[in-house]
Amino acid sequence: MKLQKIVNRLQKLHPKEIDLSLDRIKILCEKFGNPQDKIKAISVVGTNGKHSTINAIFSILNEAKIKCNVYTSPHIQRINERFIFNNQELDDEELADLFEEVEKINDNHEITFFEILTACYFYKAEKYPNNINLIEAGLFHRFDATNILKSNLASIVCSISKDHLDWLPKDQQTIEKIVFEKTSSLLNSNIIVSKQNSIETTEVIKKTINKNSSKKIYFNEDFSYSIGENDFFYYEDKFGGLKLPMPNILGQFQLENISAAIATLRLLNFNIKDDDIKNGLTKIKSLGRLQEIKSGKLKTLVKNNQLIIDGSHNEDGARVLNEYLQTLDCRKHIILGMMANKNHEKYISYFKDITSFTTIDIPGQPNSISGKELKEKFKNNQNVQYKKKVAQAINSLPLKENDLVIITGSLYLAGEMLNLN
Repeated sequence: MKLQKIVNRLQKLHPKEIDLSLDRIKILCEKFGNPQDKIKAISVVGTNGKHSTINAIFSILNEAKIKCNVYTSPHIQRINERFIFNNQELDDEELADLFEEVEKINDNHEITFFEILTACYFYKAEKYPNNINLIEAGLFHRFDATNILKSNLASIVCSISKDHLDWLPKDQQTIEKIVFEKTSSLLNSNIIVSKQNSIETTEVIKKTINKNSSKKIYFNEDFSYSIGENDFFYYEDKFGGLKLPMPNILGQFQLENISAAIATLRLLNFNIKDDDIKNGLTKIKSLGRLQEIKSGKLKTLVKNNQLIIDGSHNEDGARVLNEYLQTLDCRKHIILGMMANKNHEKYISYFKDITSFTTIDIPGQPNSISGKELKEKFKNNQNVQYKKKVAQAINSLPLKENDLVIITGSLYLAGEMLNLN
């Protein structure tokens, strides 16, 4: 209760949810001695794959007994997920104390919710000077609150695609502009570029960071992977090859994120053993990202059928999700809820050979599109219906043995479903 009261106060410090600027967080962090200048950080930018890449690095470092702090957004079920220090998520009391302390220092000055959360992270991170900080960039990056570091160990550029276009002028809603916003202000250290969804995007990234003096390594040029038989994959870079077990998370696309994670750790020479990598890959936590649900209220409704919750919410997320679904030999039922500011038609267009679609409302999200309105976005598809609630949607499905039910379209929906389950 105390934590939620403080969160409510912090959310009211600025009239806008997002106001892209670095001025407010710089002023606040200066009040407590610029803690961001005293930490060792790996910055992770991009559109898709940031969370999975961070989780892979975190899992491997944890196996190697290397202490980490982790800052990610948004949270899926509870705000505590965003704040990991010394490899442990802060509990409610610790997080409330942290928020309250920074709130007093801020002294009611105007600052967005994300900015003050980021300041809270830096404030606490300074207390662990030897820890590795894994920091996920928020919207774009250039004017994102995480972009006040003066130095870092490395920047990882995950897959970049079109998303959050409503924050750009109509004539600038291009991949070139998005790449510029995400990569033009990367620090001079090491830049690791993960697999992109097209050669063209990779070339735009190369052009944008051309004058950056960092050491740059690129997927397929400096590191790569291939899938072997008998449930393993092979990773290779200039340091040699590794025969690795398949990770404990679903989707071949995750190997792209994992490869970028391994490339980063080997480049930074943390003296990590091969066994740390092998063991770490089997213990990755990935909440709401192609997460199979094996028990709970929603699982009971689908009975013996497989249930997956996935927070993909843009066209590239839809693309990789469909690629995964195409590898499965079963009937697939998609339950879909989305936020209003997404390109719904583009997202929907990627899915092939789906037995049924059911659109639903996202509870508690005023910025979401209604399920009824989302249903109208489907063009010439007779296998789509609307149900207000997820339980009604599941109960209406013509399920047969070994069918798959996947709930997707939004990280907010994923969080609501996990809480409901």
